[in-house]
Amino acid sequence: MKIKQLSIFLENKSGRLTEVTEALASAHINISAFSVADTADYGILRMIVNKPEQAEQLLKAKGLSVHITEVIGLVVPNEPGGLHRALQILSSEGISVEYMYAFALSDRATVIIRTEAVQQTITVLQKHKMELLKASDVYEV
Repeated sequence: MKIKQLSIFLENKSGRLTEVTEALASAHINISAFSVADTADYGILRMIVNKPEQAEQLLKAKGLSVHITEVIGLVVPNEPGGLHRALQILSSEGISVEYMYAFALSDRATVIIRTEAVQQTITVLQKHKMELLKASDVYEV
């Protein structure tokens, strides 16, 4: 249920994101999901790829600051209140969300969630019969 996510710290300048995607493409590493957050000087690129350890080594060899963190993939109905139910469950259990990103396709939405207590979050969501992605669901190409 835990998914490995890369967090890559990049200078906020033209071409840096292209360098990352070029390196991954050349190594036949597929990107399943990503999010970019930036400030004036740097950005944090968070991504889920099919070969996280290989991608981490590759990007570190290119001089980038890369860390692997664990996140959770949650599937919710793509309808009003679909995400609210999951967040309400986490709030009622005292679990804070550090960040999340999502996409919706048809009648389902996939949400990538990072909390301080990943295993506790998984246990709580399973207890409430929420659908979680397995790592193999996102690593397959």
